[in-house]
Amino acid sequence: MDENHYKLDRSSLKSMSFEEADDHVSFWTDKTLTERLNAACFIIHQIFGTSPSDKVDINYTDKRKQPNG
Repeated sequence: MDENHYKLDRSSLKSMSFEEADDHVSFWTDKTLTERLNAACFIIHQIFGTSPSDKVDINYTDKRKQPNG
């Protein structure tokens, strides 16, 4: 994933009410499934400070049996 792909376009900012700003559904329904997944992966990588090329460390994974099944 290209980290430079997501940049703030300051020319697209506008004043709006709190209700309009809180309407995330109409924004994301206009996006394709691939765009939504790429955005989610980008946010996850930003939060955890990782990159798409990082491997998962098996030592930190845990398997648990669910109580109901």
